Amino acid sequence: MSKLDEAKGKVNTALSRLERMVEDRLKVETERADELAGKLARLEREHLELKRVATDVEARLERAMEHIRTLLAEDVR
Repeated sequence: MSKLDEAKGKVNTALSRLERMVEDRLKVETERADELAGKLARLEREHLELKRVATDVEARLERAMEHIRTLLAEDVR
């Protein structure tokens, strides 16, 4: 085997290792991205639910305050 063939073999081996490393890294990062996307979707659902609850609580508090105002106004009479 000539030195040129030996050098080509080493370059091919190095490229193959590098390709495997990139593929492995891509797999890991893809899995991580999928996991993060799932977490984001869950957090968005929780956020919407909390917004709904906060809106409901706000409305109930407004009604309670209005009721208290009405009672206080009747007391003044």
